[in-house]
Amino acid sequence: MMCSNKSVQRTFLSAALVMGGFLATTARGFSAPSGDPDVSAVKAAPQPGSIDEEIKLANNYFTGHGVAQDLKQSAYWLKKAAGSGDAQAEMQIGYYYEAGIGVDKDAKLAAHWYQLAAAGGLPGAKVNLGILYLWGTGVEKNPPLAVQLLREAAAKGSGLADCYLGNVYYLGAGVAQDRAKGEQWYTKGAALHNPQAEYDLGALLFTQTDPIHDMRKAATLFRESAAAGYVPAMASLGLLLVRNPALAQSPDEAVRLLNDSAEAGNWKSSMILGVLARDGKGLAADPSAAYYHFRAAALQGGEVARHMLANDLRALASRLGPEQTAALDSSAEDWRRQHQLVLEFVYKATSDRARFPNYALAEPESGTHTLQMVSSLGNEPEQAF
Repeated sequence: MMCSNKSVQRTFLSAALVMGGFLATTARGFSAPSGDPDVSAVKAAPQPGSIDEEIKLANNYFTGHGVAQDLKQSAYWLKKAAGSGDAQAEMQIGYYYEAGIGVDKDAKLAAHWYQLAAAGGLPGAKVNLGILYLWGTGVEKNPPLAVQLLREAAAKGSGLADCYLGNVYYLGAGVAQDRAKGEQWYTKGAALHNPQAEYDLGALLFTQTDPIHDMRKAATLFRESAAAGYVPAMASLGLLLVRNPALAQSPDEAVRLLNDSAEAGNWKSSMILGVLARDGKGLAADPSAAYYHFRAAALQGGEVARHMLANDLRALASRLGPEQTAALDSSAEDWRRQHQLVLEFVYKATSDRARFPNYALAEPESGTHTLQMVSSLGNEPEQAF
C-alpha cells in the first residue's frame, strides 16, 4: 500500500459513541423535529430500575450479551435513557438514528439528539452535529457553523474535533485551504492521543520530504493509533516497517500488523503479505501463501485489486498447478465470506461495559458518511448498520 497525502483526504465520518469532556453551550441554527421517534414499545424482564441499567440493557441487546441480540430492543431502552436526559444516551440514540440501528434512518432526529447531548455536556455530540452541518445531512448545509461547532468542541478538549478541523483546513472544506493550519490541528489532536489525528499526522510525516518529517516519528504516531484499534494505522505502520525494518520493535511486528489489518478487511495489507511471501522478505518464500494472500486481496479489493494482481496470480497459478490453485481459491473464498465488512476501528473491551459495549466500526456504505457500528460480540454483523 502506497501511503500518500491522499490517505488523509478520506471522507469525513460521523463519530460514534465519542467520549469527551463537558460543555455548557448548545448548538445553534437547528429546530428540533416534531413527533416521537419510531421505536417499538417493547418490554424486557426484569425491568431496569435506573438510567444506567437502561443503558446496560440497551448495550446487552446490541451485543447479544446475556440476551438474544435485538436491535429494536436496544434502541428502545437507549431512547428511554435518553428521554430521561442522559447525555451519553442522547448521543448514542442520535447515532442509532443516523446509522439506522434498530430504527429507521432519520438524520433530522439524529441532529436533534446530538443537539441535546451537546447541551448536556458532550463535546463529541458537537463534533457529530458539526459533521451533519458540514454535509447538510438532516440539517441545512452550513460549513461555517460546522467549523464553529468543531472549534467549540476542540476548545473543550476533543481530539476528534481537532482531527476534523485538520481535515477541514487541509482539504479546504468550508474554509480557505491552509495545509499548514491543517497540520497544526492534526498535531493538537495527536497530542491528545486521538487515534485519527495520530494517523493523519503520521501519514503526513510518512509522505512529506521536508527534513523535519521523519519515519521514526511517523512510526510512533502510527503505533499509538494502531494500539487504539485504528485499522488504517495498523496497515500503514506495517508498510512503514517493511520499508524501514530498523524501526520495528520486534522481528514479527510488521507481519503481525499486516495480518491484523488484513483480518479487518484491508485488502492492501493482504496484497503486501502476498508480496512478502512471494519474495521471501520477512516471511519464508512460499508461493502457495503468496497466491492465497493475493487471491484474498483480489476478492477484498474488487476490480482495482484484480487488475493489479492479475499477473502475479497467473504466474503463481502456473507454478502451483490447477489442483492446488483450486484449493487455495476455495480457502480464499471461505475467508472472504467471513470478512464481509471493511473495519475502520476495532475497539477493545472497556471496564465500563454498562455504557460502552464491545464494538467495531466499519467503513461507510456507498453514498453515505456514517460509519457502521458492529457488535464484536455477535456472531454476524448486522447488515443494516
